[in-house]
Amino acid sequence: MTSNADLIARAERVFLPNYKPAPVVFDRGEGAWVFDKDGNKYLDLVSGIAVSLLGHGNARLADVIAAQSKKLIHVSNLYWNEPSIVLAERLVAHDFGERVFFSNSGAEANEAAIKLARRYAWSRGEKERVEIVALNNSFHGRTMGALAATGQPKYREGFEPLPRGFVHVSMGDVAALEAAVGPKTAAIMVEPIQGEGGVRPAPDGYLAEVRRIADAAGAIVIYDEIQTGFGRTGKIWCHQHQGVAPDVMTLAKGIAGGLPLGAMLATSKVAGALAYGTHGTTFGGNPVATAAGAVIMDALDQPGFLANVTAVGDHLMRGLQAIGERWFSVVRGKGLLIGAELAADVPFEAKVIVDAARANGLLLHIAGPRVVRLAPPLILTKDEADQGLRLIERTLEGFAR
Repeated sequence: MTSNADLIARAERVFLPNYKPAPVVFDRGEGAWVFDKDGNKYLDLVSGIAVSLLGHGNARLADVIAAQSKKLIHVSNLYWNEPSIVLAERLVAHDFGERVFFSNSGAEANEAAIKLARRYAWSRGEKERVEIVALNNSFHGRTMGALAATGQPKYREGFEPLPRGFVHVSMGDVAALEAAVGPKTAAIMVEPIQGEGGVRPAPDGYLAEVRRIADAAGAIVIYDEIQTGFGRTGKIWCHQHQGVAPDVMTLAKGIAGGLPLGAMLATSKVAGALAYGTHGTTFGGNPVATAAGAVIMDALDQPGFLANVTAVGDHLMRGLQAIGERWFSVVRGKGLLIGAELAADVPFEAKVIVDAARANGLLLHIAGPRVVRLAPPLILTKDEADQGLRLIERTLEGFAR
């Protein structure tokens, strides 16, 4: 059997150096567990960066994907296909959304949202209303428009000049937001929890302030729920925790359980600005990915599913807090999106812990240099959470402090 080392050597000869994968090649998975080519077993608290909501090897998901691929894989947006219609109906049945645009990724969904915001203002005769107010520490993707919206300079280095018209303020600073929003503002763009920015939830009441300021200025509100949507935080959409709806919302990550798919939801009033011919994508809404998306929606609608996300997430957070301030200064998040920030006197960065945990059979991730991120499959059990906490403790015991 081909080993991890053999495959990695081959990969290093053919791939660009823009990634630095861990030295492991995964071969198969079962639930919250994955196995590499050398037969090693790992508890997966990453789930493909918050993507594999139903874990690995889910039989129903696999059966639906296989059945749809035998019927029809692709027809483009020149024609309708039933799975995309069904999934769109399911999406608009929850909360504010009335219209759906399917893309291939979260970055593309954000590009669509940025274009929609500007086009909506343009369609009302406000051609000077082009600015997008976004937040410092945010992350919206790596395409040029999404990168311009991203409030972390490290991601933008070497790619300037980026598209103009983006303004950044700090999350929670209502006065700064009010000062930044004006007659040129097309939209305010917010992540209800900043994932890549350290798993930082928007303060209670902040989304209501965003809504108030946008409405007063004649701008729209965009929520980037790419990482926080589809039950990740214990509600189908994270913004439901604060009870404040946007005009536009972007989705991806867990939408299809592992297949590439993104979506933008909007109210009918705003969505109408993207008239025929103004935007599109060849692969968006393909039958296989959208059929998989319906399986995800089925799971979210099961009684007790979201309650389990909340219960297991709270259990994990309590367990991380019990490990103590010796290692973590704060543990934050909602549901099964959790960030544990290293204490100021920990003499190394979070990646050191991630690498050591992997050697102990545990997959973790980072959310910035000093935050350990947990985003496990939503089917994680309390028993598996306890196993993960024991592996984290074992990992930390390996460091002298």
